[in-house]
Amino acid sequence: MSCAHTKCVALTFDDGPGNYTSHVLDVLAKHHARATFFLVGEMIHKEDGPVLRRMVADGHELGNHTWDHRDLTALSDAALKREIVKTERLVKEVTGVRMHALRPPYGATDRRVADEARRLGLGQVLWAVDTLDWRDRVPKLVVRRSTAAKPGQIVLMHDIHKTTVKALPRLLSVFDKKGFTYVTVSELFGDLKPGKRYSNR
Repeated sequence: MSCAHTKCVALTFDDGPGNYTSHVLDVLAKHHARATFFLVGEMIHKEDGPVLRRMVADGHELGNHTWDHRDLTALSDAALKREIVKTERLVKEVTGVRMHALRPPYGATDRRVADEARRLGLGQVLWAVDTLDWRDRVPKLVVRRSTAAKPGQIVLMHDIHKTTVKALPRLLSVFDKKGFTYVTVSELFGDLKPGKRYSNR
């Protein structure tokens, strides 16, 4: 499958895993939809192991969203590296997967962040469509904003908000009707180039 000839959209979920993540996986499975989950290290508890392993088994991509969601551009070099590496190690330990995508919290990045991402072999994944689901917790708005995505774009959502989970079946139905194919970020771009920024194809 090539996104050059197919209407692809990359749905991404930040800040988990959380209380609703399993439900998000159930809804995605019903629609045969793959997504990318940008995980926050400190949110991963012992009991989350099965959820993370299910993400991998269901064909989703795991991405690094740092250890505790701090603005990487404001950190010292050592702290910046630690934020990424700690999460990298934990996810590898729990799932056996080495991540290739980094989403800097708040989309805050600069040359130092890019250099560190490059050293650690991670592409920087931003977004083209921000649903603002963290601010406006209204399912109807999340549906409207997400489904405005054009082919080849990355959509930003959060699997930690109940309202987003409520919106998910509806937004997937709209994308289904439009004939979209759901892909992971790496599937959308092919191999992610370490350090490079991505938001749409």
